[in-house]
Amino acid sequence: MKAGNGEQGTGNTKISRDLRPYASAQGLPQSELHADRQLCVHRSPFHIPRSQQGFSLLEVIAAIMLLAIAFTALMKVAGASISLTHNAAEHSEAAMWARSLLDSAFVGEPVKPGSSSGRFDRQFRWQLEVTPWNGAGIAAPNAPLHLYQLDLDVLWGPTAHPRSAHFRTLRLGGPQVGGAQLDDSQAAR
Repeated sequence: MKAGNGEQGTGNTKISRDLRPYASAQGLPQSELHADRQLCVHRSPFHIPRSQQGFSLLEVIAAIMLLAIAFTALMKVAGASISLTHNAAEHSEAAMWARSLLDSAFVGEPVKPGSSSGRFDRQFRWQLEVTPWNGAGIAAPNAPLHLYQLDLDVLWGPTAHPRSAHFRTLRLGGPQVGGAQLDDSQAAR
Protein backbone atom coordinates (compact mmCIF):
# COMPACT_ATOMS: atom_id res chain seq x y z
CA MET A 1 0.00 0.00 0.00
CA LYS A 2 1.18 3.46 -0.82
CA ALA A 3 1.29 6.24 1.70
CA GLY A 4 -1.33 8.93 1.28
CA ASN A 5 -3.41 7.19 -1.36
CA GLY A 6 -6.54 6.89 0.75
CA GLU A 7 -6.13 3.22 1.40
CA GLN A 8 -5.80 1.80 4.84
CA GLY A 9 -2.32 1.10 6.07
CA THR A 10 0.71 2.59 7.70
CA GLY A 11 1.61 6.11 6.66
CA ASN A 12 -1.76 7.14 5.27
CA THR A 13 -2.47 10.76 6.03
CA LYS A 14 -5.90 11.01 4.48
CA ILE A 15 -8.84 10.87 6.80
CA SER A 16 -11.58 8.42 6.16
CA ARG A 17 -14.84 10.04 5.19
CA ASP A 18 -16.70 8.38 8.01
CA LEU A 19 -14.38 9.89 10.70
CA ARG A 20 -14.26 13.44 9.36
CA PRO A 21 -17.74 14.43 10.50
CA TYR A 22 -17.04 12.96 13.94
CA ALA A 23 -13.75 14.83 14.28
CA SER A 24 -15.22 18.14 13.14
CA ALA A 25 -18.26 17.70 15.42
CA GLN A 26 -15.94 17.28 18.40
CA GLY A 27 -13.87 20.33 17.42
CA LEU A 28 -10.76 18.24 16.94
CA PRO A 29 -8.17 18.96 14.32
CA GLN A 30 -7.71 16.31 11.73
CA SER A 31 -4.13 15.82 12.90
CA GLU A 32 -5.42 13.90 15.91
CA LEU A 33 -6.53 11.07 13.66
CA HIS A 34 -3.84 8.45 13.55
CA ALA A 35 -2.66 6.79 10.40
CA ASP A 36 -4.71 3.71 11.15
CA ARG A 37 -7.78 5.97 11.04
CA GLN A 38 -8.73 5.56 14.63
CA LEU A 39 -9.53 8.64 16.59
CA CYS A 40 -7.43 8.95 19.77
CA VAL A 41 -9.34 11.17 22.15
CA HIS A 42 -9.27 11.00 25.92
CA ARG A 43 -12.86 11.27 26.94
CA SER A 44 -14.24 12.56 30.20
CA PRO A 45 -17.57 11.27 31.44
CA PHE A 46 -18.63 14.90 31.50
CA HIS A 47 -18.74 17.02 28.41
CA ILE A 48 -16.10 19.76 28.87
CA PRO A 49 -15.36 22.01 25.92
CA ARG A 50 -11.68 21.96 24.98
CA SER A 51 -11.23 25.68 25.71
CA GLN A 52 -12.35 25.28 29.35
CA GLN A 53 -10.07 22.47 30.49
CA GLY A 54 -7.81 23.15 33.52
CA PHE A 55 -4.07 22.87 34.01
CA SER A 56 -2.33 19.55 34.32
CA LEU A 57 -0.54 18.60 37.52
CA LEU A 58 2.81 18.91 35.76
CA GLU A 59 2.04 22.47 34.70
CA VAL A 60 1.03 23.41 38.25
CA ILE A 61 4.21 21.90 39.72
CA ALA A 62 6.36 23.71 37.14
CA ALA A 63 4.63 27.02 37.93
CA ILE A 64 5.17 26.55 41.68
CA MET A 65 8.84 25.72 41.12
CA LEU A 66 9.30 28.89 39.04
CA LEU A 67 7.65 30.94 41.77
CA ALA A 68 9.90 29.35 44.41
CA ILE A 69 13.04 30.11 42.40
CA ALA A 70 11.94 33.70 41.79
CA PHE A 71 11.05 34.17 45.48
CA THR A 72 14.44 32.81 46.56
CA ALA A 73 16.25 35.19 44.22
CA LEU A 74 14.21 38.14 45.50
CA MET A 75 14.99 37.24 49.12
CA LYS A 76 18.72 37.09 48.36
CA VAL A 77 18.55 40.53 46.73
CA ALA A 78 16.60 41.93 49.68
CA GLY A 79 19.12 40.46 52.15
CA ALA A 80 22.04 41.92 50.22
CA SER A 81 20.29 45.30 50.12
CA ILE A 82 19.80 45.29 53.89
CA SER A 83 23.45 44.34 54.40
CA LEU A 84 24.66 47.15 52.12
CA THR A 85 22.42 49.66 53.90
CA HIS A 86 23.83 48.61 57.29
CA ASN A 87 27.40 48.85 55.93
CA ALA A 88 26.76 52.36 54.55
CA ALA A 89 25.27 53.46 57.89
CA GLU A 90 28.36 52.25 59.76
CA HIS A 91 30.71 54.08 57.36
CA SER A 92 28.64 57.26 57.69
CA GLU A 93 28.81 57.08 61.47
CA ALA A 94 32.59 56.48 61.32
CA ALA A 95 32.96 59.54 59.07
CA MET A 96 30.96 61.70 61.51
CA TRP A 97 33.12 60.56 64.44
CA ALA A 98 36.30 61.24 62.42
CA ARG A 99 35.17 64.72 61.40
CA SER A 100 34.32 65.55 64.99
CA LEU A 101 37.73 64.41 66.24
CA LEU A 102 39.75 66.06 63.45
CA ASP A 103 37.86 69.35 63.81
CA SER A 104 38.51 69.49 67.55
CA ALA A 105 42.06 68.08 67.56
CA PHE A 106 44.66 70.54 68.86
CA VAL A 107 42.20 73.40 69.28
CA GLY A 108 43.45 75.47 72.19
CA GLU A 109 46.63 73.43 72.51
CA PRO A 110 49.72 73.12 70.30
CA VAL A 111 50.01 70.39 67.69
CA LYS A 112 52.24 67.59 69.02
CA PRO A 113 53.75 64.90 66.79
CA GLY A 114 53.11 61.37 68.01
CA SER A 115 50.40 58.76 68.35
CA SER A 116 47.27 58.58 70.45
CA SER A 117 44.20 56.38 70.59
CA GLY A 118 40.86 56.16 72.33
CA ARG A 119 37.19 55.23 72.01
CA PHE A 120 34.25 57.23 70.73
CA ASP A 121 31.69 54.83 72.18
CA ARG A 122 31.35 51.09 72.80
CA GLN A 123 31.44 50.33 69.08
CA PHE A 124 33.89 52.81 67.52
CA ARG A 125 37.54 53.36 68.48
CA TRP A 126 40.25 55.53 66.95
CA GLN A 127 44.01 55.81 66.42
CA LEU A 128 45.61 59.16 65.54
CA GLU A 129 49.13 59.59 64.17
CA VAL A 130 50.56 63.13 63.89
CA THR A 131 53.74 63.70 61.83
CA PRO A 132 55.46 66.84 60.54
CA TRP A 133 54.73 67.37 56.85
CA ASN A 134 56.73 69.17 54.22
CA GLY A 135 56.00 68.57 50.57
CA ALA A 136 59.26 70.21 49.43
CA GLY A 137 61.61 68.38 51.81
CA ILE A 138 62.92 69.23 55.27
CA ALA A 139 61.35 72.29 56.87
CA ALA A 140 63.52 75.21 57.94
CA PRO A 141 63.96 75.16 61.74
CA ASN A 142 63.22 78.91 62.07
CA ALA A 143 59.99 78.86 60.01
CA PRO A 144 57.13 80.62 61.81
CA LEU A 145 54.58 77.90 60.96
CA HIS A 146 54.76 74.17 60.25
CA LEU A 147 52.36 71.77 58.61
CA TYR A 148 51.44 68.54 60.36
CA GLN A 149 49.78 65.54 58.81
CA LEU A 150 47.04 63.94 60.89
CA ASP A 151 46.23 60.31 59.99
CA LEU A 152 43.13 59.01 61.72
CA ASP A 153 41.92 55.42 61.61
CA VAL A 154 38.41 54.76 62.88
CA LEU A 155 37.89 51.09 63.76
CA TRP A 156 34.77 49.12 64.63
CA GLY A 157 33.65 45.53 64.80
CA PRO A 158 35.54 42.59 66.34
CA THR A 159 39.12 43.24 67.38
CA ALA A 160 40.35 40.15 65.50
CA HIS A 161 39.03 41.41 62.13
CA PRO A 162 38.03 45.05 62.56
CA ARG A 163 36.48 47.16 59.88
CA SER A 164 38.14 50.51 59.40
CA ALA A 165 38.02 53.84 57.68
CA HIS A 166 41.09 56.03 57.16
CA PHE A 167 41.06 59.85 57.19
CA ARG A 168 43.92 62.25 56.53
CA THR A 169 44.22 66.02 56.87
CA LEU A 170 46.84 68.72 57.36
CA ARG A 171 46.98 71.05 60.33
CA LEU A 172 48.98 74.26 60.65
CA GLY A 173 50.94 74.72 63.87
CA GLY A 174 53.60 77.02 65.27
CA PRO A 175 57.29 76.13 65.59
CA GLN A 176 58.67 74.32 68.60
CA VAL A 177 60.63 76.60 70.92
CA GLY A 178 62.77 75.04 73.63
CA GLY A 179 60.86 71.75 73.62
CA ALA A 180 57.49 73.54 73.62
CA GLN A 181 55.50 74.44 70.58
CA LEU A 182 53.81 77.77 69.94
CA ASP A 183 50.23 77.73 68.72
CA ASP A 184 48.97 79.84 65.82
CA SER A 185 48.10 82.91 67.93
CA GLN A 186 51.53 83.05 69.59
CA ALA A 187 53.37 82.53 66.29
CA ALA A 188 51.53 85.49 64.73
CA ARG A 189 52.94 87.98 67.32
